Amino acid sequence: MLVEINPRNIDKRLIQQAVEVLKKGGIIIFPTDTVYSMGCDLYNKKALNNLAKMKGLKLNKTNFSIICADMSDLASYVQQLDRPTFKLLKHALPGPFTFILNATNEVPKLFDSGKKEIGIRIPNNEIVLEIVRHLGNPLVTTSLHNDADTILDYYADPYTIYEHFDESVDLIIDGGYGNLDASTVIDCTSGAPVIVRQGIGKLDI
Repeated sequence: MLVEINPRNIDKRLIQQAVEVLKKGGIIIFPTDTVYSMGCDLYNKKALNNLAKMKGLKLNKTNFSIICADMSDLASYVQQLDRPTFKLLKHALPGPFTFILNATNEVPKLFDSGKKEIGIRIPNNEIVLEIVRHLGNPLVTTSLHNDADTILDYYADPYTIYEHFDESVDLIIDGGYGNLDASTVIDCTSGAPVIVRQGIGKLDI
């Protein structure tokens, strides 16, 4: 199913429709401030396993990130941030960045793994942020493409995404043409931040 949401005039009924799909264990494709992504409810284990299966992995082998609505959501999932890291996140977010942070004990339980780190995103995209706010907890997110693949044009065009993924997911949100550049990934787990993947986000660290 494809639904169109105008990012400048968001229809809350369509947001609620997406939330209901997520609560029932569905997988959705949605816009961000970088590439279109797919994801599910962090607290639905069946959905997490299905998302992992779509990537050809077992859940405990995944490196999924989570999308939070704002900085106040972080406390349940990441260990207390030191002042420089907090200031860096406050400056960069919302924005096209993924921050890898030390995880709390809650995270391994969610992913059936020994995960000690978690990727955090707060995209500058009101559609996905509204979905997270109405869901009441973070979304698990992963890219449509595999890391080894080139990000092809069809990952930016909602209608072409629909043609490729309609039978694989429960809902696709058309929020306009997306970017072809992924987020910049910054590892903050060992003191000084390190850029491990340069994407669309520019940051002086």
